[in-house]
Amino acid sequence: MDLGNDTTALLTDRYELTMLQAALRSGTAGRRAVFEVFARRLPNGRRYGVVAGTGRLLDAVEAFGFDAGTLEFLTGNGIVDEPTAEWLEKYRFSGNVWGYPEGECYFPDSPILTVEGTFAEAVLLETLVLSILNHDCAIASAASRMARAAGDRPLIEMGSRRTHEQAAVAAARAAYVAGFTTTSNLEAGRRYGVPTAGTSAHAFTLLHDSERHAFRAQLDSLGESTTLLVDTYDVERAVRTAVELAGPELGAVRIDSGDLAVVAKRVRDQLDELGATGTRIVVTGDLDEYGIAALAATPVDGYGVGTSLVTGSGAPTASLVYKLVARADGPEPDAPMRPVAKRSTGKPSRGGRKSAVRRFDGHGTACAEVVTTGEPQPGVRDRILQIPLVRDGEVVGREPLAAARERHRAVVDELPPTALQLSQGEPALPTEFVNGGPRR
Repeated sequence: MDLGNDTTALLTDRYELTMLQAALRSGTAGRRAVFEVFARRLPNGRRYGVVAGTGRLLDAVEAFGFDAGTLEFLTGNGIVDEPTAEWLEKYRFSGNVWGYPEGECYFPDSPILTVEGTFAEAVLLETLVLSILNHDCAIASAASRMARAAGDRPLIEMGSRRTHEQAAVAAARAAYVAGFTTTSNLEAGRRYGVPTAGTSAHAFTLLHDSERHAFRAQLDSLGESTTLLVDTYDVERAVRTAVELAGPELGAVRIDSGDLAVVAKRVRDQLDELGATGTRIVVTGDLDEYGIAALAATPVDGYGVGTSLVTGSGAPTASLVYKLVARADGPEPDAPMRPVAKRSTGKPSRGGRKSAVRRFDGHGTACAEVVTTGEPQPGVRDRILQIPLVRDGEVVGREPLAAARERHRAVVDELPPTALQLSQGEPALPTEFVNGGPRR
């Protein structure tokens, strides 16, 4: 990700800085602290969540610093005092971060990210961490359901016009991790290497004197392998014209309206009658995972998804939280660590730094998410889930986006069959809590 000279330090809430200032005054800012990111529950009816945004987060943490202009804003508006500004001027995260790798699945209470450092340096990352992970995990979780419903049929992400312009880029990236094939968003292609796709809209057809002229212009520009949009006027006539102009080598036709199942069947029959047996049918138009699943038995070859994808298909946030779970008794590097936990009704947390393993049965199917306080003690059928992402302030967990995409495909294949059901139900894996070995 190319962030240029921009800092991400003000992509945060004011109270992170007021807490810092108060902790500096009380002498507690330098205490070692452990924060964890987890979801207390999954969105209603979801069987699993998907970790996404890790790569974006690592870039953002690297760019988190307070330059002269940022400090001038903070002091000039009375947000921090001069001693705090002097501390911020030297800020660079020097702690450690562990997390579930991107593309991995998670369940309620999975410790998907652990941030360890002084309280001062770790608390400042809270809002940034949550804003990136809550968005990207929500998009990827919805995208994964859509990809599973689509099976082997490709999915095009095309939701840019339905969300914030920068959220659109992040959504395209997260969707690709979770199984989408391409995106319409060119910035996602430039920034992250997500394959891009796109041909024409109804406006292009309406621009021309006739549908025939529009199709001819597109074919002359993009070749016979292009996709022609056939529902601007009359679908049957448009399909006939498309094949007449392009011949049986026409790449695809797109249907964007009507009863997609019925129209797709008619179009398939017509294409076959015209000899265009290899011409594919792509459908778009307010699809979600349920609409995609309903089209499974129809002669559809691909789907384009927009609004539902970029809004998390009804769950626009993953509802992740960033909670302090352990802190030192004093500022000394060897001060004992003490578990801490929130106990308020409805929003409890579990104290102590945690690790997690995924447990498998004898057939290689995942059967439990085991969360351990202290050091993990994996059995022969367990896989440790957290990996190092940042060590002593240096990013060590970067990987190609293709690796996250491949990981997600493999991880979903390990889940029990119930994970792929779209009906209401419990998480696919139960979360078990056990006490592990000591951790300093």
